[in-house]
Amino acid sequence: MVELTKKNLSHNLYLNCFHEFSWGFGLAFHTTYAIIPLFLKKLGAPDSVIISVAGLFSILIAFPMFFSAILSRNIRNIKKAVFISHLFALPPMFFAGFLFAFLTPTGPNAWMYYYACFILYCLSLGFIIPIWADFLSHIFPRKSRGHYLGISFAFNSVGGFFGGIIVKILLNSSVPFPNNFGWGFIIMGVSMGLGVFIYLFYNVENKLENTPHKTIADFWHDTKMIIKTHENFKRYLLSRIFITAHFPAMSLYAVYTQELFGFKVSSAGIFIVLQVIAFGLGSILSGKFGDRWGHKTAITISFSGYLLAIMFTIFATSMTHVYAIFLALGLGHGGFMPSAMNMVYEFAESRDSKTYMALIDTFLAPFVLLMIVSASLLNPIIGTRNLFILSGILIAIGLLLLTFWVKEPRLHPHKMIS
Repeated sequence: MVELTKKNLSHNLYLNCFHEFSWGFGLAFHTTYAIIPLFLKKLGAPDSVIISVAGLFSILIAFPMFFSAILSRNIRNIKKAVFISHLFALPPMFFAGFLFAFLTPTGPNAWMYYYACFILYCLSLGFIIPIWADFLSHIFPRKSRGHYLGISFAFNSVGGFFGGIIVKILLNSSVPFPNNFGWGFIIMGVSMGLGVFIYLFYNVENKLENTPHKTIADFWHDTKMIIKTHENFKRYLLSRIFITAHFPAMSLYAVYTQELFGFKVSSAGIFIVLQVIAFGLGSILSGKFGDRWGHKTAITISFSGYLLAIMFTIFATSMTHVYAIFLALGLGHGGFMPSAMNMVYEFAESRDSKTYMALIDTFLAPFVLLMIVSASLLNPIIGTRNLFILSGILIAIGLLLLTFWVKEPRLHPHKMIS
């Protein structure tokens, strides 16, 4: 097995920071909390479609994850696998960019063209994530992985900061709608492509040289044993069910507050900048906090940011509250990334982390769907503000379960029963 030296780790950190910067910059042109809902609204999409964005993003990502985990169960060259898998995410965005930058579809159904690209993009990300999670476990050591991931994801926010500035300039420019959004998608594709290219230069710890070949039957047996015997992992999943109420809320922040205060669409650039500043801070703090005091505690604190964003929305009386929403959202998202990844590694221990990653999103997908369908049905009946209140109550229940019911996985290791 190839051991990574301190020099190798520093090299990997620099490359991962560049990769995350490139993806953060690109994703600023395609955020589920601002850009996509506002874009769909201007294209004339129904409210139910706009509400579904963040939740559908999560559901579509979940669909191919288990399939990806099965196909990648015997990967030997993880660097090649993560490079090739990431290439699948680029064509849908380039196509959406070309479509709206040059062909400019119009009419009441124009939003459907983008929506098809969005679905393909989400499915490609779902295929990527289990392989990417496994890749990260090969480039950073377990004992300090939170530190390295926290710094890496902070650079995602630095990229997003500059991307948010360009978004504001682009949407304020003389480029008409929807061409301006189309050019944003093209910029996104180019930036993400640069980040994918960086994968070729990492130093990778080869952990699989002595790993026996795993058949599909072996994979299914291990998966069933996790579901049957890993009680703390099941508690974690159950607590996360309630926190899926965050998804319909996230799709409504920008649209709801625009109706309240009438700000320009270009204000989405400011929201992105605020979100990514808080994202970077939350990412670094969560990584360091999790390494020292436990990643379950870190992820609980990060989910509190989601609840705080809802509180600011419910009591919003000025644009100051709107800005606070996206700061709280950024803290939640930034803290979630390193802590959620490390929760997967700590639950998996020496077992296959891809399986645990796929199980989490696959299990939660039906509940995300339930949340967005329920929100779409309830919104015209109880109103958007009351919908936020209901979401906040559900998230609070999930936080209580996570705090008092789920045990810190690294302090309570699980022994797999054959």
